[in-house]
Amino acid sequence: MSAVLEPSATEPSPALGAAAPVAPASPNQRAWARFKRNRLGHVSLWIFGVLLLVCSLAELVSNDRPLVARIDGKWYLPIFSNPSEKALGGDFATAADWKDPLITELLAKPGNLAVFTLNPHSADSLDYFDPALPPAAPSAHNLLGTDPRGRDLLARLIYGFRVSVWFALALTVTGTAIGVFMGALQGYFGGRFDLLLQRGIEIWGSLPELYLIIIFASIFEPSLWLLLIVLSVFGWIGLSDYVRAEFLRNRSLEYVKAARALGLGNGQIIWRHVLPNSLTPVITFLPFRMGTAILALTSLDFLGLGVPASVASLGELLRLGKENLYAWWVIVCTFIVLAGTMMLLTFMGDALRDAFDTRKS
Repeated sequence: MSAVLEPSATEPSPALGAAAPVAPASPNQRAWARFKRNRLGHVSLWIFGVLLLVCSLAELVSNDRPLVARIDGKWYLPIFSNPSEKALGGDFATAADWKDPLITELLAKPGNLAVFTLNPHSADSLDYFDPALPPAAPSAHNLLGTDPRGRDLLARLIYGFRVSVWFALALTVTGTAIGVFMGALQGYFGGRFDLLLQRGIEIWGSLPELYLIIIFASIFEPSLWLLLIVLSVFGWIGLSDYVRAEFLRNRSLEYVKAARALGLGNGQIIWRHVLPNSLTPVITFLPFRMGTAILALTSLDFLGLGVPASVASLGELLRLGKENLYAWWVIVCTFIVLAGTMMLLTFMGDALRDAFDTRKS
């Protein structure tokens, strides 16, 4: 009588149609799934990304010079190298003004053409041949009108949004790096070292930041780099407290004690073990820190302490709108851009908070 062999528990089942084992999702994959579950935050991330991409390529979207032009059989790339008016058949050696009636007549001839951007205005260009006096109301020529200096408002908003967002990104990165570094040192070593740094941070945080900016603005020429440095040396203090608290909690856990027992140095333990488990408050606060940075730059520009006048900024548009309330389109459009940006960043921050909340399944 032959024995019946039963399948071993360690062998795979021969049953047909058995599903292949699925690898467990990593913590980052689970966090991304929770982030996407927040529809408002997920959509806000896509909208903000598209706006940032479009404004980063502002010269290809809004420019008073055409992308490519063909005049009298010759091809030009004015967006990269603008030819002189004399090279196009004019009398002057200055750069060609593509809104000049002479250039317009040349382009109207058979065989000549020019491909302009979606918005045929740049941030600083002036249309000297426009019969409407600035500030001009929205029209087919200027979709959002012009500011009191005659510049296209849509172009100023596009270029100003780019300056604000990239400045906020740079300020967020530098402030976060300094805050994480200082908070990690305080929380990991603790004791008298922590106490000494805490007292120093309290003294540093008590300095009047706005007065320092006013002093620097009166001594040095205003620039984005100066603002970035001044705001960075003060913008890390609040974040360092959260990182310090996370390090104080994590340094006493078992995996840190095991790493010390294996002979790892303090630098390796901080970088490879404690820091990755202490970044939750840092990541969740990033959109809110960006919003704060945008508002800080806008406020300083509004007060005349921000970027130079030659740089397009949202704060300058708010100031011009306040000084010319009859040109309602200036302040209304700028306010909509600012409010919309803050809403997108807030929704993204809420989604990040949900994504890193381990209590949510």
